[in-house]
Amino acid sequence: MQLAAVSLIVPDYDAAIAFYCGVLGFELVADIDQGRKRWVEVRPQGGGASFVLARADGPDQRAAIGAQGAGRVWLFLQTDNFAADQARLIKAGVSFEETPRVESYGTVAVFRDSFGNRWDLIERR
Repeated sequence: MQLAAVSLIVPDYDAAIAFYCGVLGFELVADIDQGRKRWVEVRPQGGGASFVLARADGPDQRAAIGAQGAGRVWLFLQTDNFAADQARLIKAGVSFEETPRVESYGTVAVFRDSFGNRWDLIERR
């Protein structure tokens, strides 16, 4: 077995596609109209598990936007070229919460996506 996808609660499908595909450079795997909702799936260009973008429905789900990790970093984007990818993200408007730091596992810095989710950008040693 392998992890195929994770659901990510977002306020709007198109805004989420614009951020994850336009800013982060993910590929749009599927965008299927299902009437009241859409099946929208995005995946990093380098492969791995995808996100099923789930538009919030109701107050409880809207409250979870950006809070699925309970304030912790819970999403990890791995790169082979930290400096180049961080510079590209900054140029695209992404704000990093810290300067890059070198840890035993590699170079890392925390950023937030457009919806408040905290991510680590990591270049492993």
